[in-house]
Amino acid sequence: MTQVRNVLPTLADPSLDDLGDAPGDDLSDLELLDELDDSDEESVTPARSGGKRVGAKKNPYTEDSIRLYLQEIGRIRLLRADEEIELARQIASLLEFERQREDWIHQHGYLPSEADWAAVVGLPLGDFQRQLRQGYRAKEKMVQSNLRLVVSIAKKYMNRGLSFQDLIQEGSLGLIRAAEKFDHEKGYKFSTYATWWIRQAITRAIADQSRTIRLPVHLYETISRIKKTTKILSQEMGRKPTEEEIATRMEITIEKLRFIAKSAQLPISLETPIGKEEDSRLGDFIEADGETPEDQVAKHLLREDLENVLNTLSARERDVLRLRYGLDDGRMKTLEEIGQTFNVTRERIRQIEAKALRKLRHPNRNSILKEYIR
Repeated sequence: MTQVRNVLPTLADPSLDDLGDAPGDDLSDLELLDELDDSDEESVTPARSGGKRVGAKKNPYTEDSIRLYLQEIGRIRLLRADEEIELARQIASLLEFERQREDWIHQHGYLPSEADWAAVVGLPLGDFQRQLRQGYRAKEKMVQSNLRLVVSIAKKYMNRGLSFQDLIQEGSLGLIRAAEKFDHEKGYKFSTYATWWIRQAITRAIADQSRTIRLPVHLYETISRIKKTTKILSQEMGRKPTEEEIATRMEITIEKLRFIAKSAQLPISLETPIGKEEDSRLGDFIEADGETPEDQVAKHLLREDLENVLNTLSARERDVLRLRYGLDDGRMKTLEEIGQTFNVTRERIRQIEAKALRKLRHPNRNSILKEYIR
């Protein structure tokens, strides 16, 4: 199972378009292989002479490595509903263990030993080790048993800038994320839930490859929503909707809509010829200074997300960080100045600042801002 293991490198580590309908759960083990056979027949055409058959340029879809991979995952049995539920429970326990380990790391600044980890979880060391191994195995089984779903979805996104192998790789990462987020108590099947995560991972990867200038990945999803909303309103109204109508339907401000719409514009090369003689270049007529639309959008969205994160802190912690880093007026104040404002010592302000920064480094908070520092 070498090919399968290559797609799941994270399992051994203990450390957007319209979705449409989810694929059916009765996917045949040989369905994709049959399609490969049909594709092979179409790619071979007769030569002009000599009776030899000359193969046309092969699509990555029909490469031998893909065929081998499909054969391997085709041998993996699909899960029953009760098996999905049991695996989901074991994965949930694993994630809770890992969450408690992260809390330990943020509190102590180093990785806990297995004994310390077991103590934090509240289990005897032997029981903890058994449940930990059980959780990793459950996660791997949940993912491997649904790899055919990744292939089924990935083939719908071929010829969009990524090879079929890359689409499968990105979709597999989405599948791993789905296994971590799945809540069996909500009543839907895992394949239905995983479809959304797989497609999101694939469309994000395609979006990253399609632009010279990389925008935050969540911005691509908003751009996709704007396009979708515009299309729906056009069908409903029989005309092109106004900015106000689109913003109202999406429940966002017109200013935010315009910011995001500007960022969706594809870049034009500064070497583009200008004029009838084409003896000038676009760059000759453009000033070098000035904030780009992408910078404006990123700054606007960063401000919104930063406010949301700061609002999770206490009022005193929030005010100290605003003054310390000049978030309101651009002027960073010293500990002494802030202490005078609150009538406390500079050491007390330093303690409040340190505590607030520790909170912001927690994964539940810093994940919101990660896209802006990549």
